[in-house]
Amino acid sequence: MDNIKHEIALLEEELISLRRDFHQYPELGYQEFRTSGIIADYLANLGLEVTRVAGTGVVGLLRGKGGTGKTLLIRADMDALPVEEKTDLAFKSRISGVMHACGHDGHCAVQLIVAKVLANHKDEIKGCVKFIFQPNEEVAGALDMIKAGVLENPKVDAALAIHLWSPISSGKIGLSAGPVLGTTEEFELKIIGKSGHTSAPHTALDPILGAAKVIDAVQLLTSREFDPLLPIVIMFGKIQGGKVRNSIPDCVELGGTIRFLFDEERVAKPGVLKGFERIVKGTCDSLNLGYELSFIPSNPSLVNDGDLVALVKKAAVDTYSSGNNLEVFRSLAGDDFAEFSQRVPSVMTFVGISNAEKKTDYPHHNSSFDIDEAMLKYAVELQVRSAFNFFKA
Repeated sequence: MDNIKHEIALLEEELISLRRDFHQYPELGYQEFRTSGIIADYLANLGLEVTRVAGTGVVGLLRGKGGTGKTLLIRADMDALPVEEKTDLAFKSRISGVMHACGHDGHCAVQLIVAKVLANHKDEIKGCVKFIFQPNEEVAGALDMIKAGVLENPKVDAALAIHLWSPISSGKIGLSAGPVLGTTEEFELKIIGKSGHTSAPHTALDPILGAAKVIDAVQLLTSREFDPLLPIVIMFGKIQGGKVRNSIPDCVELGGTIRFLFDEERVAKPGVLKGFERIVKGTCDSLNLGYELSFIPSNPSLVNDGDLVALVKKAAVDTYSSGNNLEVFRSLAGDDFAEFSQRVPSVMTFVGISNAEKKTDYPHHNSSFDIDEAMLKYAVELQVRSAFNFFKA
């Protein structure tokens, strides 16, 4: 362990090369064929037991030689986004309309180097490490891997993940116990009226007016029905209705997300969704409109285990040679690593990559998103040290 920092430094060129290769060839969820193929071959060459799970998912099992013991799962996500890249990077996406705008290219590269380092130290590992490369994180692919049995054979005792995070400055990390990422519930809503001419609105039932009033009314949930200290965000990301300027359409279709971060999620979630539909129904009834509403579960809250956080904090101090760079972290963003955190003690650590001089301070999912590659080696070391701390505990 004394030479871990130096060992990782020698692998930094390979680490950055892997990340840039993944960045140039992004693939959408469940289409990560090239990415997963490279990963599977890389893990096999390290001597890991490699299996393919849930379509394009990859699992690499490292069996330590330090004796039988616990099993640690370490997860990286592989999928990219349907975004046209607008950076001037020499290694920008070569796939039109697709880019790694969330850092998953970096996650894959970091995890491969973590696997290499731990494989080199397998004699010191008292147990097993499962390296999970997950497809389709953007649309909740973790559950498919769980259903396929990645938490069994051998049974997983704990899980770790990192997320490269542009809202946090380079050199700092976000790490907190308890709920750290919000529950996300997507919805589709159709407001149904009756078409007519805009010169005679009294002969029609206007779903556009209904849509406007619903969008406004549901915001009352966040300020009047729930404790304002408990964050809830209701956002509409899609609205479609009508094709011409002088006609009232039959219907308006809306879509969006409801995000919240409660300690007692199982109690809170039904209340939030029930309140949302009650307001939709009441608003539509008042305008003599119909509606169709469906909820699409995305992911639960991501909850960091307190005991495991303590192990990771110790690793962070050793990695950064300081404990002054740790920030208390909470966000209403979602990540389906939450599915693992609902089943086994888990920790996701948020590694800061924001550096304005390097133009890596753009938000996630932005067409100009990039990462501060100088932080990748710290992410590797953090995961390696956290793994060793876990097996020593």
